[in-house]
Amino acid sequence: MQFQVTALEFDFDDSAAYDKDPNYFRDIYDDYIGTFWEADDGDDLVEEITSASGWCIKSIDYRIILK
Repeated sequence: MQFQVTALEFDFDDSAAYDKDPNYFRDIYDDYIGTFWEADDGDDLVEEITSASGWCIKSIDYRIILK
């Protein structure tokens, strides 16, 4: 299935986030909002984005792209 990410909240509460420039976080969101992903289901989508970004996801909204 193909998904498009419409909203996303990463878990930046991790201690690794404290040494990052504030613009880093905006760039991360910008890199993923509106993107298209191939995944088996919503849970797989979360795993794919977590793996690609290196950050856990608190919440996600997406739409399924029908072919």
